[in-house]
Amino acid sequence: MSSTVHVIRHGEVENPNKILYGRQPGWRLSKRGQEMAEVIGEWSKGVNLGALHVSPLQRAQETAAPIARAHGLEIKTDDRLIEAANIFEGKSFELGSGVLKHPSSWRHLYNPWKPSWGEPYEEQISRMLAAIFEANKAAQGKDAIVVSHQLPIWILRSAIEGRSMLHDPRKRECTLASVTSVHFDDEGMISGTSYTEPAKHLLPQK
Repeated sequence: MSSTVHVIRHGEVENPNKILYGRQPGWRLSKRGQEMAEVIGEWSKGVNLGALHVSPLQRAQETAAPIARAHGLEIKTDDRLIEAANIFEGKSFELGSGVLKHPSSWRHLYNPWKPSWGEPYEEQISRMLAAIFEANKAAQGKDAIVVSHQLPIWILRSAIEGRSMLHDPRKRECTLASVTSVHFDDEGMISGTSYTEPAKHLLPQK
């Protein structure tokens, strides 16, 4: 029986100082992020949902809460859905400013293919694939939703679609509260992906 695992990126985080929060605990959704979560909860009502697996980080758990309420489902926390590890976590990290101004940081940037500044892409792919296959199995023929973070989601999609891991972070197609759907065929194998932005109307204007 074919099925789908919808991989949702969390909503906007309260982060006025533009810190790379990474895996740090305690980062919550902003007011707009909470609105995004409610939109995702409404969107999820069109899903025949059998499982809800979520990153342990607060922003992901808060994004998943309206989904859980809409379906009367318990959130299952899956550590494999966590944000990618990054050496610059906790620092300001805007292109052309912040940590990139300091030569002491440059030694971490020598290999964008790995990447040298954080969790290897291969490890992200491995844990994300394992997490979505488990969610698909847990849904028992229905669809599943998992809530994760931009980089692991984008690297997962890139691997499935055969795209290079080397990329411009500004060009990732994975906006706040977006849905990257991974489709499974009747044999339980991945057959393709699709993408949608239910909360597009709430995205910050660039």
